[in-house]
Amino acid sequence: MTIFRWIRVRRKRSIRSAKTTALLRIHSTTARVLVHERLVYWNQYYGFTYHRVSIRAQTTRWGSCSSKGNLNFNYRIVDLPVHLVDYLIVHELCHLQQMNHGPAFWSLVAQTIPDYRTCRSQLKSISL
Repeated sequence: MTIFRWIRVRRKRSIRSAKTTALLRIHSTTARVLVHERLVYWNQYYGFTYHRVSIRAQTTRWGSCSSKGNLNFNYRIVDLPVHLVDYLIVHELCHLQQMNHGPAFWSLVAQTIPDYRTCRSQLKSISL
């Protein structure tokens, strides 16, 4: 790679990361309020204990759950329809009980989101 190509690639990456940072700053407050509101709502049913909730600029995931009980959500959750937001929240909450995607996990999800298969396929069709 020539030095000029390297400079162009670095410039593109810095522009992209600046845009992502600006969007994260704008959406993170709204996303944090939305996520906490829906977590409280859905956790009334499950009663799980979680620790830190983070809003991040993840590039490949809508959400994740750590083994320590920390929940992470993509800042772009605010752009999703409410039924997909609820699916994401329930999905990550259920990982607090089952850290895999086995039958017991999907059974937990289905208790509150019976059409989780539809929601999952809709979410997969939306690019990050």
